[in-house]
Amino acid sequence: MKRFLSLGFVLLIGCTSIFAQEKDPVIEAMISEANENSQLKQLGHELMDQIGPRLVGTPQMKNAHDWAVAKYAEWGVSARNEQYGEWRGWERGVTHIDMVYPRVQSLRGMQLAWSPGTGKEGVMAELAILPRVKDSADFAKWLPSVKGKLVMISMQQPTGRPDYNWEEYATEESFQKMKDERDALTKDWRTNMQNTGHNRRTLPAALEEAGAAGIVMSNWSRGFGVNKIFGARTKSIPTVDLELEDYGLLYRLVESGQKPRIHIVAESKELGSMPTFNTIAEIKGSEKPDEYVILSAHFDSWDGATGATDNGTGTLVMMEALRILKKHYPNPKRTILVGLWGSEEQGLNGSRAFVEDHPEIVNGVQAVFNQDNGTGRVVRLSGGGFLHSYDYLSRWLNAVPGEITSEIETTFPGRPARGGSDYASFQAAGAPAFSLSSLSWAYWNYTWHTNRDTYDKIVFDDVRNNVILTTILTYMASEDPETTSRDRAVLPVSSRTGKQMEWPTPRSPDRKGN
Repeated sequence: MKRFLSLGFVLLIGCTSIFAQEKDPVIEAMISEANENSQLKQLGHELMDQIGPRLVGTPQMKNAHDWAVAKYAEWGVSARNEQYGEWRGWERGVTHIDMVYPRVQSLRGMQLAWSPGTGKEGVMAELAILPRVKDSADFAKWLPSVKGKLVMISMQQPTGRPDYNWEEYATEESFQKMKDERDALTKDWRTNMQNTGHNRRTLPAALEEAGAAGIVMSNWSRGFGVNKIFGARTKSIPTVDLELEDYGLLYRLVESGQKPRIHIVAESKELGSMPTFNTIAEIKGSEKPDEYVILSAHFDSWDGATGATDNGTGTLVMMEALRILKKHYPNPKRTILVGLWGSEEQGLNGSRAFVEDHPEIVNGVQAVFNQDNGTGRVVRLSGGGFLHSYDYLSRWLNAVPGEITSEIETTFPGRPARGGSDYASFQAAGAPAFSLSSLSWAYWNYTWHTNRDTYDKIVFDDVRNNVILTTILTYMASEDPETTSRDRAVLPVSSRTGKQMEWPTPRSPDRKGN
């Protein structure tokens, strides 16, 4: 029972820093380097602005891997690109979307990742919206009418203003009225979608088979001008995502019988199967080379924008931390390894492959520190279900400046991850791996997988804060005379199933995605 209770134990670490010992000259040098000679802005410019989106299977992803290896070489760090599989190769070209009837207007949108191209001439067609249907048979009767048309498959939003705008300016009655209307429309839309016998994954293929000229959607994330950008599910016809304002315009025109037509030019190239990589960099340990402190971040991104906060910032933290460690701690006791993983967005494939391919490294892990979720300063650290994680994590955190640790809420021993990001791949294999979870900065509705995840959204003060934290944790984990315990907590009974929860087991990666 004590173990169950400890799962919920929360401690603010900041107060422990008052007991810190004499200043360590290595730590002081690393903090000064991070503050006075930061390379974060230049690294961010090169990665986000010059290389750009890093969609698995694209030439840009390979460019990013090669850039990282070259950058490590500049710092005197040994690095390599390690192939673990293949993925569908695809390269984005230009996208132009214009309304040509009943009037002319250029529209704001883009083709989805892996969308089939239209060629330079493009596709011009009338738009159609999904009808209200009683059941799948009713939908099947309507389906032939889509032949030669561009079909709009997203719900029309009742407002283009985010909720915080309503909260600031609307009356309570007006705000509630809008929310009730939106809830009713959403419920009705989902019911109607179920009645078609399809979902968002299967509907595009059904429309394509019926002869549709293309798919038009809008995945608004309830923020100004912000759309979620995902992957296309058609084989020969284009799929485009329009920003909410233009999607709503077209939807209303269809509803009022104006028969709007749009012209889509969406150029892209199919490249066949392309190799997929992890970029691995390491500083060899001087005393315990077969034990490892691993800095972890996924390198790939969606390509609606440039992947600045998902996961450009995590990548910057780990690269900058290694640069500083190489300069001020060049002979670590344990091997320090940085993994920039490929294809996290498709199921943690890069890190899962590394875990599967390198059991000798996984068995020697002292600690894994992973950063993924956005540009904010780290504010949460869980023990991940490792029973004695408090003992060593609190010891290492004690060396971190109080202005950093005072922001961090810790949970010991915590619970293991069941997916989410790459540290879960290591936890499932029994290695002590931890997520450095950051402050939101509206991550989930503003930058996560959206067309606004760009360099200008990076908060460099917070990212530099995370570099200092990561660098010191790595140094302390490497120097620790004790090897971390892998004893795992007994998990509680699930409130959903009524059964004892179990630790996740390792999953094999998808090495031949398509």
